[in-house]
Amino acid sequence: MMVGSSNQPPPPMNSVAVISPQFCVGYPVDLTISRKLMTLQDGTFGVTDINGNIMFQIKGKLFSIHDRRVLLDAAGNPIITFQQKLITAHRRWQAFRGDSTDSKNLIFSARKSSLLQFKTKLDVFLASNTREDICDFRIEGSWLERSCLIYAGNTNNIVAQMHKKHSAQSILLGKDTFGVTVYPNVDYAFIVALVVILEEINEDRKGED
Repeated sequence: MMVGSSNQPPPPMNSVAVISPQFCVGYPVDLTISRKLMTLQDGTFGVTDINGNIMFQIKGKLFSIHDRRVLLDAAGNPIITFQQKLITAHRRWQAFRGDSTDSKNLIFSARKSSLLQFKTKLDVFLASNTREDICDFRIEGSWLERSCLIYAGNTNNIVAQMHKKHSAQSILLGKDTFGVTVYPNVDYAFIVALVVILEEINEDRKGED
């Protein structure tokens, strides 16, 4: 399934604020996510808007027992800290508010929906969903093609889509660059966090699945 960047988002839906309502706006948000962005020190990822302004940075914490990443806003303030949970069969990542890793500050977790996968599929559970019978969000598509859709729960309601971006500059700088379109009234910081976790699960093959 290929996802084209020309797809038109649906009319605004009810606000989906997972991290904060400040990241929800009434129009589509187009973001560019670049891995190994040359202009950022220590940055694993840089996230820019359509005008090239830095919206977020994602930094890694080296020498940590857990694989740990921190999502920072443009001013360098930590919004989310996420880390891989140890000893888990489905490569579960947990996301916490700010720079905390305390369970009381858990916002959501994401994991592969099955151990053996030929296509990308992740289930996302909000902290309040302790039973985890039904996921709150899910990601499906092809990570290899950077072509994935993010849905609300088990519905067909799309909240965001990602697509590969090809440019001479990206090739020249050796960057892995892809675009994300966040639909109206959907928390775009949350979507960025999901994409980073998706990248970590798919790219980091050193640990046990």
